[in-house]
Amino acid sequence: MLNAEINISEPNPVVVAMSGGVDSSVAAAIKTKESDNVIGITLKLYDAKKVTNSKTCCAGADIIDAKKIANTITIPHYVLDYEEIFKKNVIDPFISEYQSGRTPIPCINCNEKVKFLDLINFSRKLGAKSLVTGHYIKKIKIKNEWALYVPEDKERDQSYFLFSIKVDDLDFIDFPLGDFTKNEIRNFAKKMHFHLHDKADSQDICFVPEGDYKNFIKKNIQNPIQGEIVDLQNNVIETHEGIYNFTIGQRRGLGISKEKPMYVKEIDPKSNRVVIAEKEEVISKEIFVKNINYLTEIDDFDIKVRVRSSGNFLNAKILKNNDRKAVIILDQPENAVSPGQACVFYAEDNNGIRLLGGGWIDSTN
Repeated sequence: MLNAEINISEPNPVVVAMSGGVDSSVAAAIKTKESDNVIGITLKLYDAKKVTNSKTCCAGADIIDAKKIANTITIPHYVLDYEEIFKKNVIDPFISEYQSGRTPIPCINCNEKVKFLDLINFSRKLGAKSLVTGHYIKKIKIKNEWALYVPEDKERDQSYFLFSIKVDDLDFIDFPLGDFTKNEIRNFAKKMHFHLHDKADSQDICFVPEGDYKNFIKKNIQNPIQGEIVDLQNNVIETHEGIYNFTIGQRRGLGISKEKPMYVKEIDPKSNRVVIAEKEEVISKEIFVKNINYLTEIDDFDIKVRVRSSGNFLNAKILKNNDRKAVIILDQPENAVSPGQACVFYAEDNNGIRLLGGGWIDSTN
């Protein structure tokens, strides 16, 4: 049924996930140099009419761009409607997490529950040889297992967003851009006469108009609950219009005037309170991580972690509670570690900085 729906001419195609950006377009072109049986798949994730003037992906003009590139490199191209799946697994949890006082990362949910779950399953049912993406990450065979490493272009490193890939899928997924820099990819696209060689990178949350997530949540919830902003002594300083307006470490937009700058230290959904404190109080040494996904066995207690996508590698120790939970003890306290974000594990070896896995920050101390 699937074969008939997308009319593949040959069995076992190489499937390329094409978002309509320069990276996935070049990834597709690279694969055509290796195989004459490549097809492009673009996922329609949301209603493009609701998102304007944003650097996004996977809707509207991006779908048209992907189709143009497919025509340029002469591969079949198909669009799959994943709006319902995307809403269920990405948009709804995004809203729910903010309402719960947490700071979500929709890109990781999209990778885990859409691109690297449904699309992998779809590609396998299609009989595909592999699924290719334009992510910047290296894939290297170490002894008898595939390992993921920080890419050549450190500024474009997307390993933080890919910790939730399943070990069993590493043999099936291909990342051809890991050894290239972004400038090299753009130059390649220009030489191939791709119309989008200088297209801006996607930056905003793709389904949020103009990047205004607070207004997006406000429009998608009923009756936001007002609450109190309090200090560490439980003194009421101000009121707020909903805890979704706040993230840990936030300073701007608190509506508070004090001698010293104040930051969000804690968001309590049960009392609907936002706790503020001075900067030195908004630090953490212990991170409690849940729903961990390991990409390899971690034999050494000493690892490196990232607690935000653009953050530094922090030296730490990992104490496993079980296969799904652990406590991360940082060598040095870190500012503004936020529940709902990811804590991603790394280790350095002769091949570079290896992605070991990661999980979701449940709480801090």
